[in-house]
Amino acid sequence: MNTTSAQNLLKTLLSNPSAIKSKSQATQLHALIIKTTSASSPSLATLLSIYTNFSLLQECLSLFDSLPSPPPPKAWKSIIKCYSSNGLFSQSLRSFVEMRASGKYPDRNVFPSVLKACTHLRDLRLGESVHGYVVRCGLDCDLYTANALMNMYAKLQELDEPNMFDKIPQRNQIDASENAYLAYNTAFELTSDSKSNIDGVVQVPGFCHTNQNGEGRINKALKVDSVRKLFEVMPNRDIVTWNTVIGGNVQNRMYEEALEMVREMGNSDLKPNSFTLSSILPIFAEHVDVLKGKEIHGYAIRHGFDKDVFIGSSLIDMYANCTLVEDAYRVFCELAEKDDVSWNSTIAGFVQNGMFDEGLKLFREMLAANKEPLPVSFSSIIPACANLTTLHLGKQLHAYIIRTGFVDNMYISSSLVDMYAKCGKIMIARWIFDKMVLRDSVSWTAMIMGYALHGYAREAILLFEKMEMEGVKPNSVAYVAVLTACSHAGLIDEGWKHFTTMRQKYGISPGLEHYAAVADLFGRAGRLAEAYELISSMHIKPTGSVWSTLLSACRVHKNVELAEKVANEITKVDPENLGPYVLLSNMYSVTGRWKDALKLRKNMKKKGMRKTPACSWVEVKNKIHAFVSGDKSHPQYIQIEMALQDILERLKLEGYVPETSEALHDVDEEQKHDLFFAHSERLAIAFAIINTPAGTTIRVTKNLRVCVDCHTATKFISKVMGREIIVRDNNRYHHFKDGVCSCGDYW
Repeated sequence: MNTTSAQNLLKTLLSNPSAIKSKSQATQLHALIIKTTSASSPSLATLLSIYTNFSLLQECLSLFDSLPSPPPPKAWKSIIKCYSSNGLFSQSLRSFVEMRASGKYPDRNVFPSVLKACTHLRDLRLGESVHGYVVRCGLDCDLYTANALMNMYAKLQELDEPNMFDKIPQRNQIDASENAYLAYNTAFELTSDSKSNIDGVVQVPGFCHTNQNGEGRINKALKVDSVRKLFEVMPNRDIVTWNTVIGGNVQNRMYEEALEMVREMGNSDLKPNSFTLSSILPIFAEHVDVLKGKEIHGYAIRHGFDKDVFIGSSLIDMYANCTLVEDAYRVFCELAEKDDVSWNSTIAGFVQNGMFDEGLKLFREMLAANKEPLPVSFSSIIPACANLTTLHLGKQLHAYIIRTGFVDNMYISSSLVDMYAKCGKIMIARWIFDKMVLRDSVSWTAMIMGYALHGYAREAILLFEKMEMEGVKPNSVAYVAVLTACSHAGLIDEGWKHFTTMRQKYGISPGLEHYAAVADLFGRAGRLAEAYELISSMHIKPTGSVWSTLLSACRVHKNVELAEKVANEITKVDPENLGPYVLLSNMYSVTGRWKDALKLRKNMKKKGMRKTPACSWVEVKNKIHAFVSGDKSHPQYIQIEMALQDILERLKLEGYVPETSEALHDVDEEQKHDLFFAHSERLAIAFAIINTPAGTTIRVTKNLRVCVDCHTATKFISKVMGREIIVRDNNRYHHFKDGVCSCGDYW
């Protein structure tokens, strides 16, 4: 190529930079500029903007440093933008200050990058000052600059006092003239002798931050209204403008306003795009409005947005939150490309809806697809191990977390605390908790609840008090935890004190869980009348689960008359609830009212109700084994039965006498004894004894409450066999060791 042809090509490319489609082409253009010895400031500035479009930071810096001083405005614009697009926000602002100090004035292409830097640095006051300067430059009507301003205020509005735009009542009072100059007398002055000292935090001479006296903060609604004001005075709006306002409203939980904006956008002949839909879908997810969510899904399909990964993730969240996990999984499977968010949303959806095995399976598939797990991945999947009490999987995840360097993540550590506590390793849970550098209310609550469910009431209460001393405000769940601890230890006065002060001290209104915990507190202690009075006087309508707490206490204290009364209350509010029928039937059996028990069972059968069979799980050699009461189908059942016979003989020598008063069938004493021998937790314990080395701790999970005789027998087994046995029933944890249970026989 001769010199003339090369110069003509160069001129064509420099006049049409968008023709450069790749980094390789950009570097070839650079070589052509050097070859033709036309390395003038304008041509290099154009090349710099091309490098910026590809976010080529090193190339931009090298080229910028080679420019003669002072660089042209176009070069400053490019370097400011390149810094922002590469996440170097402090450097971007430093360059902006240096540009002004050199006497160059910014144009409409500079401020979006500067405002983006303010947003990511979460510096609202600096952003307000930039806003003032935008107005002085007469660029507040520029579409892209105004969009950047709205985005900044929408994301940072909770940080500080009213922003300066709230002081402007109407658009016609703002322009680039002297009026604007006076209206924004807090805006900064930058002269050629301005200096900067930026080291992580930008310090700009002449940037006069508004509201420095800190007088009065306005509520979130007024701050969102400031964004709306900015929106209303814009002469031109595009889809980004509308989406920014809608997203800001959703972020601040102003859902009605967000939906109204969507309607207004439609009236303005602008159709919602994928970003709009993904912004409003969380509204329907939170309100469990699956019908409206499906309408959005249908709109997405009709307009070709359903394959969009952002829409897909939002749809997955919406369906999962509405308990339609199969629909969520179908959306996930139909995505052409699956990003980290869609994987994690689907895993979280499975786990949150109790489909723990499916969640673990999908987590393995994610690893097999070479998707690196993020902190949120572990926070989603660890609860699955906790609820399945699969300690070996939990340990594997913990080791993986250590290898990937996420061990110091507060949310992951909180999940690990919860997992180890639920798998019976309360000491390891406390060890992880103590090593946490930062703890939020979730971390404290997980540990307090762990102690509560394991029967360590005093430790739970002391930890609750320590949390308050360290300035962490307890949330409603923390109060459920401390009330549960008091209930399981019979600390009536302590529990009542916390219940009565939660509203006075922290403004937390008692919910159903708090009333249930206090009713349980009174019920366990035999103060059934007080429990009944408490539930009857609740400021919210009691549910079947709250009444069921008292019904269980009636069974323990054998108060059939009150139990019938409570059972009637449950059937009123929850007619499909099987619980009251089962408990009342059991009480009739215990008290020898076999005809009443038979009549009730016939009534249950007539209604198509079936009692949930007792089932226990035990983990042996990294595998879960399940046992159902009375089931003889296990391959090792003969060995289990022989082991139980041997254990029984040894228990009798230690003084064990079977407790047959709670046998729930009208049979003779010998048959009652055989029925007890088939209880699921005993099958699980015997299986673990014959399949693990002597001295190994046995961990059993049961779906129902442990009966009195199994509790007594397990205490004897722990002593005779020299084993620590941890049983997690549907109410709490029992640590059996040396013939003693951690519950102190109070459960």
